[in-house]
Amino acid sequence: MRRFVHYSSLMALLLVPCVQARETFNIHALEIDNPGQPVADLSAFAEAEGQQPGEYQVTVYVNGEQQGDVQNVNFVAGADKKLNAQLTPALLRAWGVKIDAFPALAALAPDHALEDIGQYIPLAATEFRFSKLQLNVSIPQAAMDSTARGQVDPAQWDEGVPAALLNYNVSGSHTQYSEGEGADSNQYASLQSGLNFGPWRLRNDSTWNYDERNGSHWNSINTQLLRDIRTLKAQMTLGDSYTPSDVFDSVPLRGAQLASDDNMLPDSLRGFAPVIRGIAQSNAQVTVKQNGYTIYQTYVAPGAFTINDLYPTAGSGDLDVTIKESDGTERHFVQPFSAVPLMQREGRLKYAFAAGKYRSDGGAEPQFGQLTAIYGLPHSTTLYGGVIYADNYQAGALGLGIGLGELGSLSADATVARAMPVNSANHSGQSYRLQYSKDIQATGTNFTLATYRYSTEGYYSFQETNDRQDGDNRDALDHNKRQKLQLDVSQRLGAMGSFFISGYQQDYWGERGYERTLSAGWNGSINGINYSIAYSYSEMPDSDTAADQQLAFSIQVPLSRFLSNAWASYSVTSAKQGNTRQQLGINGTALADNNLSYNVQQSYTNQGAGASGMLSATWKGGYGEVSGGYNYDDAMRQVNYGLKGGVVAHPHGVTFSQSLGQSLAIVKAPGANDTRIQNNTGIYTDWRGYAVVPYVTPYKKNRVALDPSTLRDDVDIDTAVQTVIPTQGAVVMADFNTRVGRRALMTLIYRGLPVPFGAEAKLSDGGSGIVGDDGQVYLSGVPDRGEIVVSWSGAERCRVHYQLPESSADVPVLETEQECR
Repeated sequence: MRRFVHYSSLMALLLVPCVQARETFNIHALEIDNPGQPVADLSAFAEAEGQQPGEYQVTVYVNGEQQGDVQNVNFVAGADKKLNAQLTPALLRAWGVKIDAFPALAALAPDHALEDIGQYIPLAATEFRFSKLQLNVSIPQAAMDSTARGQVDPAQWDEGVPAALLNYNVSGSHTQYSEGEGADSNQYASLQSGLNFGPWRLRNDSTWNYDERNGSHWNSINTQLLRDIRTLKAQMTLGDSYTPSDVFDSVPLRGAQLASDDNMLPDSLRGFAPVIRGIAQSNAQVTVKQNGYTIYQTYVAPGAFTINDLYPTAGSGDLDVTIKESDGTERHFVQPFSAVPLMQREGRLKYAFAAGKYRSDGGAEPQFGQLTAIYGLPHSTTLYGGVIYADNYQAGALGLGIGLGELGSLSADATVARAMPVNSANHSGQSYRLQYSKDIQATGTNFTLATYRYSTEGYYSFQETNDRQDGDNRDALDHNKRQKLQLDVSQRLGAMGSFFISGYQQDYWGERGYERTLSAGWNGSINGINYSIAYSYSEMPDSDTAADQQLAFSIQVPLSRFLSNAWASYSVTSAKQGNTRQQLGINGTALADNNLSYNVQQSYTNQGAGASGMLSATWKGGYGEVSGGYNYDDAMRQVNYGLKGGVVAHPHGVTFSQSLGQSLAIVKAPGANDTRIQNNTGIYTDWRGYAVVPYVTPYKKNRVALDPSTLRDDVDIDTAVQTVIPTQGAVVMADFNTRVGRRALMTLIYRGLPVPFGAEAKLSDGGSGIVGDDGQVYLSGVPDRGEIVVSWSGAERCRVHYQLPESSADVPVLETEQECR
């Protein structure tokens, strides 16, 4: 009988389901000191990554790729007490999901909350890691749009707000000459003004000069109306501009131009990079490396594959491709490549069309049209060409660029032209051009560009035909270009630094001699001490003057042990046919944001020139830059000054700025005055909470961030980071949700007892906090009066109507007790 009992007990234990033991906290222990006190449901906190439902600021990753900066996402409690993200069809579409491929999903409103995306997209899921505030979204690749890496959906491009812009650069000087020669003053101003309305950009560049001898002069350099054409990935320009310089020489134009814009392409499709083709035997991993660094990695299906979205790499250099099969075996091959400037990716068409009047200063101004096109062919080959037509000039060009693998890359083209200048005979001729580029990685040598051009005696460029004629003077066209040779080479020397040489030579029909320039130098650094040696040579044709030759040496020593952010410098410059000049100085930056730069130099020149010196300083603030300086030598004393910056008028007012770029962002943070903008020297919000970020990259995601440590005690923000994606020339808003109010530690009482631990207290304008021990909750951005909603166990329980005492306005954190009803 005893054996039967033991056997029955053993069988009963074996039949009991497996039970896992874990430590749990009895929430009723919170009632020990306050029997009968209500208790909030804290079971969510007992689960890993468990938290209260609500809206959280999270970083979103879709299939491992980050989607911008932090985003506000609402979370609800799931059956397992973990939080589920409430995504919307609009969010999924912005992340590249093919919404239209799923009828049930496409039928929903864009802002419809989805608690489980797996019900609409099979195998899709989300995971919320609260400890990192990171939401991982997994979507099957078949449900994602096929886009190049780094591509920004054109639907997210922001045309910006209506705005008026002014960029100014004003400078002047007063010079006092010695030995009774008197004094002289002059001023100069450069103004770039503009208007933005919708996608249109109206721009004008003007200058103003004044000196005591010649008076004042005002010049309008150019005026143009621009906009982008998204469907064509191009920019349209009406007014004054310049034609591209890739096929023909660039010339000034007053008319209309349509040209493709590489800025609209993702980085992975810009510039030239080879197409990599291979064959995988299984579901394989393909890795591409250059110079030992991984620049691309993807996964491919069995069979032939093509990779055509590499990011632009160096101008040339071997690519190491590794195919790792599913069984772990690896195969390698090397694909060398090199690119001359005209080469394009396979299938990429770059074009430009211009029509209008040639702009000339005193020459002919004929009407003309120009068309150029560059197209990437298979096998690292590019075909390019173009035509120019005017009543007095016609030309056609055709060329081919080809990658030669380990030998580099080469392009060759020919241009045939017929020129018919006024009061001169007609001319016909040809011009031939070769360009070569190559990196030799083993030796660290880089042939950046080698160019040779030969033109026959009867060949004239469009610019020569129109600019160099002079009424009845037939000789004005005699000196046209004949041969041109250009070479740029750099050589890395490891720890010894680097060496460079750049040379240029050109001669003309009907002139003796050459136009030559040569620059060579050596730059290096030893223990933070920088040094350089440079040589220059310059020669002009038909000149009886000896060639100008200069040799210079300079050294810069950091003074960090004695003076922060400062350097001492010494240089000596000697001319073959002139003087030798020695200069000693100190330069550096100062103030907390390094927005004050200074430079002090003292020089001495031999052969009777004597001593000279200079002192200058520039302060860079949020509203612009101010500079001043003093120079002297034996013949004069001079004071100079400068002021530059920008002004932007937008729908929210007028904001002063540093010098403006083409595209810019307006920071809108009402109430958060004098707050620093990160990664921008000297830029702070003004007295209204507005600031201008003067440079943002068009068609790309730009991060605009406030420095939270510089916020006033009575200001709070939901997120310190915004992402803007401007179009070319746009003025976009970076809108920060600010809350102005005090910081308060409130004790909340409900029915005579403290509000339970873990309850949520939320201000009517959005700020919230979790109630701690004894009903205390910390809140920031609290208005002087308002309402607080208190909830626990998933339901609203009571409300607090409060008014803070005025006498505590200067207290950093106000402590108060409030009744919750």
